[in-house]
Amino acid sequence: MSEQNRDLDERLESAFGPVIEAIADGAVARERDRRLPRDEVAALKEAGFGALRVPTAFGGWGISLEQEFRLLIRLGAADSNLPQLLRGHITFVETQRAQPEGALRTEWLRRLGAGRTLVGNAQAERGDATATETRLDERGGRLLLSGRKFYSTGTIYADWIWVGARRGDEAVALAVPADAPGVTRVDDWNGFGQRLTGSGTTLFDDVEVDPRQVLPWSENAERRPLAYTQALYQLVLLAAQAGTARAVLRDAVGFVRPRTRTFGVAGVSLPREDPSVQSVVGRLSAIASSVEAITLSAVRGLDALDGDDGAGEDEYQRALATVFEAQQVVLPLVLEAATSLFEVGGASAVDADRSLDRHWRNARTIASHNPAIHRERALGDHRLNGTPFRTGPHAAAAAAGTAAARVGSAAAAGK
Repeated sequence: MSEQNRDLDERLESAFGPVIEAIADGAVARERDRRLPRDEVAALKEAGFGALRVPTAFGGWGISLEQEFRLLIRLGAADSNLPQLLRGHITFVETQRAQPEGALRTEWLRRLGAGRTLVGNAQAERGDATATETRLDERGGRLLLSGRKFYSTGTIYADWIWVGARRGDEAVALAVPADAPGVTRVDDWNGFGQRLTGSGTTLFDDVEVDPRQVLPWSENAERRPLAYTQALYQLVLLAAQAGTARAVLRDAVGFVRPRTRTFGVAGVSLPREDPSVQSVVGRLSAIASSVEAITLSAVRGLDALDGDDGAGEDEYQRALATVFEAQQVVLPLVLEAATSLFEVGGASAVDADRSLDRHWRNARTIASHNPAIHRERALGDHRLNGTPFRTGPHAAAAAAGTAAARVGSAAAAGK
């Protein structure tokens, strides 16, 4: 490690180590009381977490993706809600970093580099069909945003919101201040896990939008394919899972070490000397180490493309494939760990005050986002047929068109 990198790591540890430790200390109480981590998010923001990937020329830390994800895994071990609620911000920073040079990019990077701005994400909507009903309309010379978003993770903690909408027949992406008149953020996420991510409803009622903040979706992906952004979204979830695996190991060890009784053994005994318990903890240790290594390996694949102007679609598709492959391995391993945790303690381990069940609930909830079963099929199609992974707002329509074309080709070949 170079002296420069060592110095940067020391600065990162000094800035964020104590904050992450404090977040871990309050995790069980927040989970039990369903208290949103507003203070904890504010502490991260104050320390400059939101500026990790902003170039130093704009006041940020300028660290690599791998350095950022090492911190995200630590944060996930402290509380898996935190990496996920920062997911929209992390991706927004990457979007701005890769925008063409211009006044708006400079403005955003300076704002983000100051470290006091977090950006939430409001893209998905509930409905009978997958579609974007949120509209951006011009009335009386003003651009007005109206719609209802759900799964708007992190928005309840944010200063700005990155929104997907329709402007006529065009898909657009735009940023609005979270406190703008007409914006309402509701904590109505009702999942049994990741309950503190603020992944609920965001309402826009004729919110006036600065025209400068509106981008056609084709420009939202900046100077590189959307596969980069799609991979990044999944990697943040994998970082939260890797952090959960760390937390499972930590809590298993913390539970077993002080105990002086074992099921079926009279008198005082030491579970930490029980070969069965040792075997379980050994397995948890292997899982925690492995899923972190797998996640960081996938991160490095994406990191290698950052700033590589010569990289093409094929390179980004390969990096995305690596992320999807990691997903197939990491998710079941973390779920196994979160279940096996209870093998070390019998009935005492299910005491609600310990909230050890939160690890399984959180891991299962994260695994349900962008379900891995779809990625498994897509990986097979990619390897067998060279089919690119679907990205962008028109992915479903494009996939349907591709499937129809294949059917037509097969029919033609059969004639």
